[in-house]
Amino acid sequence: MAKVARSLDGRVVAITGGARGIGRATAEALVRKGARVAIGDLDFELATKTAEEIGGGTVALELNVTDRESFDRFADGVENQLGPLDVLINNAGIMPLGALKDETDETARRQIDINLHGVIFGTKIAMNRMVLRRSGHIVNIASMAGKGGFPHGATYCATKHGVVGLSEAAYQELMGTNVEISWVMPGVVNTELASGLGKARGVETVEPEDVADAIVEALEFPRPEVFVPKIAGRINKVMAAAPRGFRLWIARALKADRVLVEVDANRRASYEDRAAHSEPGVEPSPAEREKIPA
Repeated sequence: MAKVARSLDGRVVAITGGARGIGRATAEALVRKGARVAIGDLDFELATKTAEEIGGGTVALELNVTDRESFDRFADGVENQLGPLDVLINNAGIMPLGALKDETDETARRQIDINLHGVIFGTKIAMNRMVLRRSGHIVNIASMAGKGGFPHGATYCATKHGVVGLSEAAYQELMGTNVEISWVMPGVVNTELASGLGKARGVETVEPEDVADAIVEALEFPRPEVFVPKIAGRINKVMAAAPRGFRLWIARALKADRVLVEVDANRRASYEDRAAHSEPGVEPSPAEREKIPA
């Protein structure tokens, strides 16, 4: 018998980093399914504009995912305005690129704070609320970079490995609670975060709407691991079982090892500047300021 999709109509969904990219596309997809959506973002002005454009009762709230108190206020705000939280999508993240030996400590800390601590905070907050009600679903946005290592994205890869490991552990802790968790691993997504990246042979660049559709599917037909595109999951299984030398040979043959190295700096400059200012209280060091385009 075919599985019946769970209805998302009326479900309360909160999305971090929801003002743009994957977050926005996911909010739009969920509103079409009848969900009641709240988007949280550090850029509250843009989040408000995005919520108005999406419509469907979407609300915008200010959120700094690196601050536990800010995240608690966000969750409280969602529940005060929309009702008990059914779904939390931990989507906020940044990806500054460069050789690890040249990366400043401020850049590394910013990525860890946003990409990993932010997901840890959100997962804990959602678990505490959902376990009490014995209902809910947490979705953590990781990356295919959480299953491998890619030159010039070392710290980013480290944070996404952390998200996968966190989610795997939480999945086991949540067994028997009726609270579910999924971790989503896209490849290269056509968003500002991926602007100017190199190209790998035979690897499809997906749209944010593709990731949004995969998230919706994971909510309707719950499963833990979600790869986008789906073929990436089959490739991952083969690569995981292969010797390291073979994996490296394949990466070189497909130029996957150059995707984060051979970038168009001019096309990427605007994003890198925004990422460098994406955490309040962490100002660029003098060395970083020299790298920020005027």
